[in-house]
Amino acid sequence: MITKRIIPCLDVKNGRVVKGVNFKGLTDVSSPVELASLYSVCGADELVFYDINASFEERKLFTDILRETARSVFIPLTVGGGINSLDDFDRALKNGADKVSVNSGAIRDPSLISAAAKRYGNQCVVLSVDAKRVNGEFRVFAKGGREDTGIEALGWIKSGIERGAGEIVLNSIDTDGVKKGFDLEMTAAVCEISRVPVIASGGAGKTEDFITLFQSVPEADAGLAASVFHFGEIQISDLKKAMAKAGIPTRTVI
Repeated sequence: MITKRIIPCLDVKNGRVVKGVNFKGLTDVSSPVELASLYSVCGADELVFYDINASFEERKLFTDILRETARSVFIPLTVGGGINSLDDFDRALKNGADKVSVNSGAIRDPSLISAAAKRYGNQCVVLSVDAKRVNGEFRVFAKGGREDTGIEALGWIKSGIERGAGEIVLNSIDTDGVKKGFDLEMTAAVCEISRVPVIASGGAGKTEDFITLFQSVPEADAGLAASVFHFGEIQISDLKKAMAKAGIPTRTVI
């Protein structure tokens, strides 16, 4: 049975890890290098590193911080923020990323997904989707959740998979930072139309939220969270023990 992954997320702004609620009210947390190093040795299965203002500020990814962060981890690292071209994919990979996450860049130019998949392989291309309920449908947002694109999320995800995305990160803006549990409805809807791994993001507040995610939506491949790990509210080793006790397959923490 495929093990379920636990993935801390580093939202980086001006060289520091930050966290907010519903993509707003960002507060300083720590150094991305220090946190990445900690997670690498305490049982995290992967890490996600987002330069969250790169797309909004229309600039390139912070490669110096990425490079230093990548040196400190020994688990797969997915990197996103300001990815708008194959050159951006290439720069992220050359500076330590194992996978590259694309969001706003793919919305502007959907052919970027297929071009990147062709050059680097599907397994390297992660489609990150910031979604929110609007008028009864799941809507795609861009530029760090600031801009309603008017695009229906399920159709967008399906087309992204058809173009070659090898993994989906589903960021529910509705539950982001609220700590009342993952968006089970949205995650289930995405898993139903996806043939590639789906990572649920947004809403984890306690250990039981991860267990509820994997028991309620067994098709979900991973749970991603930020503040509950950053502030020590959940220890990954304890989380994995609880998952194992609940019969959820997970990689053992040594």
